Amino acid sequence: MLLRLLPVILSALLLAAHFLRRETYLPALLILALLLILFVRKSWALRLWQAILGLGAMVWIDTALAALRMRQAAGLPWMRMAAIMAAVTLLAILSALWLENPRIKTFYNRDPNLPRP
Repeated sequence: MLLRLLPVILSALLLAAHFLRRETYLPALLILALLLILFVRKSWALRLWQAILGLGAMVWIDTALAALRMRQAAGLPWMRMAAIMAAVTLLAILSALWLENPRIKTFYNRDPNLPRP
């Protein structure tokens, strides 16, 4: 199951690294701590992570627009930065959608006393 959650984990690590780069340690530590919720086999854990990834996508969009304005004002090239930021944003969005995968949802909605799929 851990391999199926790899896109979510990667998105979370990228978002935490983004916050660390901005020296905002509390959100970075919170995201890393919330990764432990992925081990809770409840449907609310998936919904929480979908919300986190959605908020993360908004953070990426805000950061991309700020960097775009700054680079354009300075006359610096911005296309590569925009492509990278778009890719990271898309990863966050697709990771949130990935949690709708039927196998993942079944794993998180099952009775813990039943055998794993």
